[in-house]
Amino acid sequence: MILDIVINIFKRDLNKLKTEIESYSREDRLWIVDKGIGNCAGNLCLHIVGNLNAYIGANLGDTGYIRKRDLEFSLKDVPRTVLLSQVDAVMTIVDETLKKMSVEDLKKEYSPKVFEAEMTTGYFLVHLTSHLSYHLGQINYHRRLLDI
Repeated sequence: MILDIVINIFKRDLNKLKTEIESYSREDRLWIVDKGIGNCAGNLCLHIVGNLNAYIGANLGDTGYIRKRDLEFSLKDVPRTVLLSQVDAVMTIVDETLKKMSVEDLKKEYSPKVFEAEMTTGYFLVHLTSHLSYHLGQINYHRRLLDI
């Protein structure tokens, strides 16, 4: 049951991420950093994709993904079509990986250690949904403030 809930939350929020990215009136506005806002929507999108590719794709799904976290925040002017394609791809990876998991898998310790603390895979997946939601809210706020 919890797996179905987590899968549905990821699907819902990744679809909302696509809607947010598509809602910018001009593509260049995805990359605005202004008014004390440290991260633009484009970089937050790259960060969400990198985060899920690493923690779910590579660590749980054995996709072989190698994360380059610094690029998630330093790349600029990535075309909107590329961002949307990356969101679609990670959505598939998350869905396929989680659908292969069992309730017993959720009880196992998540590896590697994150935050220097032991935690179950289930706990970490719930954390990842809230991490996605947090950054999704930042993107929404960024768009409403700076896409004018």
